[in-house]
Amino acid sequence: MYDLYIVKRTQIYLDDRQDDDLARRAAAEGLTKSALIRRAVDAYLDNDGDDELRLARFRTAVDAVAGVAPDLPQGSLYVERLRALDVGRQEEIELRRRA
Repeated sequence: MYDLYIVKRTQIYLDDRQDDDLARRAAAEGLTKSALIRRAVDAYLDNDGDDELRLARFRTAVDAVAGVAPDLPQGSLYVERLRALDVGRQEEIELRRRA
């Protein structure tokens, strides 16, 4: 049974080597050259290796979460408080160990 889907016709130019290699690969996989080209285009478009795209996605994610926890103190103050708590806990551990 054939999968029916709508495709848009386009034209590309390949050199002789590319066309020969594409024809051999398509025959080896039992596909048409068009199907193999569509698969290659999908793989290229789905690739996250594009630094600009990855940066844009990161910025979008940061913008989406910015201001989500407005009740938290400023970063440096938050870290200082955590460190002070760690010092207090370490002192308690030392007192218990010595006792």
